Amino acid sequence: MQRQYRLHQTRDFERLRQEGHVYRHPLLVVNVAPNHLAHNRYGFITSRQLGKAVVRNRTRRLMREAVRQLHPHLNSGFDMVLIARPRLAGLPFGDVYEAVQEMARRAAILVERQNPT
Repeated sequence: MQRQYRLHQTRDFERLRQEGHVYRHPLLVVNVAPNHLAHNRYGFITSRQLGKAVVRNRTRRLMREAVRQLHPHLNSGFDMVLIARPRLAGLPFGDVYEAVQEMARRAAILVERQNPT
């Protein structure tokens, strides 16, 4: 994922926590808020509850790949933070993709349904 599409600043994560709308799923939690830009930005949070660093990194990579595939089908102008829940650790990509897609649909930013390739 390109650098311009990532959230890095602590203040951006804080703004989403304060102003964003929260959507909950058994596998992940998503905060979404408008960003007044022409593109979306994404942040990923994996806590130590998921497991050791290898598990957290793999989970983060799977979430990033799911968002990368969905990105062309999402409405522009939003910041989105995905927070992995412990049940997400160790799942295959298809399950992660379906969870991210469901959360985008609930947040009303998914333009059309897309299956993983």
